[in-house]
This record gives sequence, C-alpha cells and structure tokens, in this order.
Amino acid sequence: MSKARVLVVDDSATMRSLVSAVLRRDPEIEVIGSAGDPLEAREAIKALNPDVVTLDVEMPNMNGLEFLEKIMRLRPMPVIMISTLTQRGAETSIRALELGAFDCIGKPVAGESPAEAFAGLPEKVKAAWRARVRPLGSRPAPATAGGSFRPNGSVVAIGSSTGGVEALLTIIASLPRNCPPTVITQHMPPTFTKSFAARLNTFCAADVAEAREGAPLEVGKVYLAPGGATHLEVVGTGSLRCRLREGDLVSGHRPSVDVLFSSVAKAAGGEAVGVILTGMGRDGAQGLLTMRENGASTIGQDEASSVIYGMPRVAFEIGAVERQLPLNAIGDHILALCNLDHQRKLH
Repeated sequence: MSKARVLVVDDSATMRSLVSAVLRRDPEIEVIGSAGDPLEAREAIKALNPDVVTLDVEMPNMNGLEFLEKIMRLRPMPVIMISTLTQRGAETSIRALELGAFDCIGKPVAGESPAEAFAGLPEKVKAAWRARVRPLGSRPAPATAGGSFRPNGSVVAIGSSTGGVEALLTIIASLPRNCPPTVITQHMPPTFTKSFAARLNTFCAADVAEAREGAPLEVGKVYLAPGGATHLEVVGTGSLRCRLREGDLVSGHRPSVDVLFSSVAKAAGGEAVGVILTGMGRDGAQGLLTMRENGASTIGQDEASSVIYGMPRVAFEIGAVERQLPLNAIGDHILALCNLDHQRKLH
C-alpha cells in the first residue's frame, strides 16, 4: 500500500522532531526527510520528491510565505503551514491559504502538549496527499459598479471548508458593489475570521465584514460567520437579519454550513441561492437540500475545480445541487440568478 511521503520543514530541530514523531505514528504516512530552512528544503524537494510538505511560517533565509509562493508557482504540491494560530499570525495564515496552502495547523500553546496540538495533522496530511493542487494563478480584478446588475431581492448563502479561502476570494472578487445580500460560513479557527473578512473586503467592491448579531441583510453587504462559539443564521420575515446562536457542533462544526443553509431555507424560501464549495466531509449537504426543497436555486462546485470534492460531492449525490459548475463560473451564475433582468431559474 502506498504511503503519503512527507518532508518536514522547520527551523527548530525540536519542532521538526515533534512533527515527525506525530506523523510517523500513522501507518499511511512516511516522513522521508526534514529541512531547517527553505534553502535546504528546496534541495530536499528536488532530491526526495515528497507528496506533501509541512512548512513553518517563520524561518531564516526566506520566510515561509515567500517559499510557499515559489513552490506554488514553480512546483505546485500540497503544503500544510504550521504556525502560531494567534490573531497576530492570522493574517499570515490567511495569506498562506490564499497562495494555495492546503491548510494551516497551530503550534502548541502554553499548557498544550504536542500530541494535542498536532492531533489533527496526520488526517490533514492524508487529505492533502489526495487533494488537487493547481499552480498559483492571477486572481481576477475586483468588480466595480453594478453595471447591468439589478438585485431581485434574493439572498445568497455560501458554505465552504478546505480550499475555501481561494474559492471565496475568486467568487467575492466577481461581485459588484450592489451585490445581493450574501452570508458565508467557512470552516476556520476563531482567530482567523476577522482577518479573512478584511482580506475578502479588499477583493470585493461590496462591503465584507464578520457577521454581527442583529445585522440587517442589505444589498452590497457580505457577512462572514465568526469562527468558534456560535452558528450564523438568517432570521426574520420580510426584513432579514443575522443571528449568532450558541449551540453544539452540527455536522462536526461550529459554525455549521448546514445550520446556515437550513435557516435561509426557512427565512427566504425560494428567494435564495445556495452555493456549496470545496471542503472535506458533508457539512452543508443536507441544508442545501432543504434550500432546494423550499424553492431556492442551488449550485455546487464541480470536482475538477475543488481542492477537496467532499462537501460538494455529498450535496450532489443526495440531489441538493441543481447546477454543478467550475469555480470560475459560479460568481457569474450567482449574479444571473439574482438579477432582476433575468429569469430567476436558469437551465
């Protein structure tokens, strides 16, 4: 049986040892080497041809982001960033995901053992090994004015997970200043979502921010679910608003895409568009089906353009997806469905 062949890159010998030890416990993973800085890593990649690289963000000679960008431009491969998942480190980690890193995982914090900190690393490595990796391309310029777009009153709900940073940046960049009210749940650590909303805001003509309790859904506004303690829901009759509700994990997540989609199905019915993007697992599939059953238009990202065709696959298989599209076509299709000058249902 083949194994995921991993190169561990970190300037700390202790950290290289800890990461390697955690990975070696998994029988489906083989640690084939390690490197202390990007210059060593470059030579190791040439010599060893790893399937997956774990990469520290802070390193001498060249920082991890610079090295990641070179990898994704010249020799694209799955890379998992290992960083401090603090608010300070969030912007760096978001930038890494934007450049094409498969995922980010945090180093141990005070009172946390390496085994606890890196508990999810082997599964992430194996998922990265099976993921699609594309060369780093140029992102489309942000849309500007609405042009011929006139919102028809529909609400857009988007759910995503692994690979979602890149996917959301692509879609959000295509939205005009008068875009339909858009709510997003992206699986992400609590410290990341504020930075990610700010990053999305720079790529979008509309206003993007973390969702706040009671915030009214308005044309030209995009609301990102805060990570961590609450689920994002859409509630109200007539005038819709955001609700942040505490609760248990749903479909393994909080915030959960299923919770968001189910709430939109109830609040907006057929005056909604649901979109499920790249990600592991099945969160969002059942909620998207509920949206479709309540008259909403539904879109699923296709397999070829998904980093992980997990969430969209399950949604497609249970009949939740009305139209399956490549990532670069989803933004335009959303706008067509929400444009007053088009028929609401496109086939």
